[in-house]
Amino acid sequence: MRTKITLACTECKQRNYDLTKEKKTHPDRMEVKKYCRFCKKHTLHKETK
Repeated sequence: MRTKITLACTECKQRNYDLTKEKKTHPDRMEVKKYCRFCKKHTLHKETK
């Protein structure tokens, strides 16, 4: 079963993306480099609660 997660920018702390992920294959917290529209650049985004 896929669970809903939210990704937040590590620089400005804004929550930008809502995704789903498979808990069996990715049990750890996700870290993805994505575009932040508030910083106007690509930054590291981490999974939040």
